[in-house]
Amino acid sequence: MRRRHGVAARLALEDLMKIGIIGAGNIGGNLTRRLTTLGHDVSVANSRGPHTLTALAEETGATPVTVAEAARGAEVVVVTVPLKNVPDLPSGLFDGAAEGFAVIDTGNYYPGRDGKIEAIENGLTESRWTEQHIGHPVIKAFNGTYAEDILDKPLPAGDPGRIALPVAGDDESAKATVRDLIDALGFDTVDAGGIDESWRQQPDTPVYGLRAGTAEVTKALAEASPERPETFRA
Repeated sequence: MRRRHGVAARLALEDLMKIGIIGAGNIGGNLTRRLTTLGHDVSVANSRGPHTLTALAEETGATPVTVAEAARGAEVVVVTVPLKNVPDLPSGLFDGAAEGFAVIDTGNYYPGRDGKIEAIENGLTESRWTEQHIGHPVIKAFNGTYAEDILDKPLPAGDPGRIALPVAGDDESAKATVRDLIDALGFDTVDAGGIDESWRQQPDTPVYGLRAGTAEVTKALAEASPERPETFRA
């Protein structure tokens, strides 16, 4: 991996990586835009096929691929698809990924969109459910982030207006990789604990959608209740 230089280095220095993004909606599309700007080698996939990603590829320089190819050689894989579509991801999805790769899960459970998922209704965290389906540990991040903020809100480290994002996961090495990547994108991070604690950043918690710094995000995580409101139950 190489060090990047030039205009993008004004935010933070980082190692360039090969990154696969599965899902090209609001979050996936804007992560593709920002990560390519930082110099990463980004492959992007969606359920409709590479031919539907021509405009995004021309805009960003990312490589459009099939979902089955998205993780090939990747050091970080972002899974940013509706929860209901997670079980449909291809088997062997991570075959050929780089050794020690990290998976970022941006997903949220919305019963009105995803249908009733009994295990989550009974208390399993969304990201633990996702782990069980994809067969690999995940780092939960960006799930409560406004997509436009990825483009509009990055600030240099130390800026008093810098937004902090909660990051949860059990693999400390993968979590460190993801936190470093988010820092390079122009945001602070707060360690939100393990995946079994990731309910603290699910929809309708105090931190969800919060645009604030590390102190406020830390406080919001502590104030979360494990009881899912009726508005987010099937």
